[in-house]
Amino acid sequence: MKKLFFPLLVLGLFLASCQKESNDLKVQQANDIVVDMSDFYVYTAETADSPTDVKAGHEHGATCRCGSMKVLNKKLKENPGLEQRMFDIEKHTRQLIAAKADKAVTGKKPAPDPDPVPTIYEGAITIPVIVNILEDPAHPITQAHIDSQIDILNEDYNDLNPNTGGVPSEFNNAVADCNITFVLAGVNRKASTKTTWGTDDSMKLSSQGGIDATDPTSFLNLWVCEIGGGILGYAQFPGGALATDGVVIGSDFFGENERGGVYGHGRTATHEVGHWLNLRHIWGDGRCRQDDFVTDTPSSDQPNYQCPPYPTVHCRTNDMTMNYMDYVYDNCMYMFTNGQNDRMRALFAEGGAREGFVQ
Repeated sequence: MKKLFFPLLVLGLFLASCQKESNDLKVQQANDIVVDMSDFYVYTAETADSPTDVKAGHEHGATCRCGSMKVLNKKLKENPGLEQRMFDIEKHTRQLIAAKADKAVTGKKPAPDPDPVPTIYEGAITIPVIVNILEDPAHPITQAHIDSQIDILNEDYNDLNPNTGGVPSEFNNAVADCNITFVLAGVNRKASTKTTWGTDDSMKLSSQGGIDATDPTSFLNLWVCEIGGGILGYAQFPGGALATDGVVIGSDFFGENERGGVYGHGRTATHEVGHWLNLRHIWGDGRCRQDDFVTDTPSSDQPNYQCPPYPTVHCRTNDMTMNYMDYVYDNCMYMFTNGQNDRMRALFAEGGAREGFVQ
């Protein structure tokens, strides 16, 4: 029996080695696809929006909706390796999207490929969510708030938002069903005497009075607290430190919440989870030549506020004001595009920054 066991063990190790080499080769083949990275950027204006945009927002009665870009600028200065990691993630994303386009270019069904080059992840995606609440008696978060927020995320990432029927005809073919399902996996609560937490990630660290993240390689962590400064929420882009990976939402803007007013219908989480899944603001946080890296979103040079009329024109194109990555009121945003969906799904493919969620 011992004589038979040893050759079988050797054969098993050999086959495992061959499988690993095959997987490594597939990733290498994807990485060999040439893509243009000349437009890549990470730093934006020092504030979350340019001074002109902030002024315009205040004139429209808007808060500074998203703090993600301001937080990113700070992290880039503190961590010299972050820019390169984000560059690598972006390059991998573009290579996978290019591989998908290459397969579709002939319009014919390809012959079965026993060793295909990876493209974006095409299966259903389920994301377990941990909700970490820094409890403030003046801004309570109930189970109803939590349940409604999970429901809203599932509506928005599965093309079930009832307002999507209002998408203008020129954008109809771009509307995406992202096929991403969010499942509540746990709730952590901690009493807090802080009236504002700011954007320094202290709410994510027990050593600073917050709540530590639960395994960010397998769970989306949401922190709910009073942020302050007129910021509704912010997210960490892929490539950042695991200890702080996730999304922060202001207490009044979490789930269906009457305290949030026009921003009280759960779309702050939809927007910020979009950043967590590697989406930029739809206007690219710059002028007309700075892009969001998505081919089917029109160019723009500023965010939109309130519920703007259609068409609203910037950079000589009609703005997609109803996109979740703009700054309009919650009930006036109701679509992702197929291009945005490709970007998000690239994270879950082989070698992607969030591959652990689908392994």
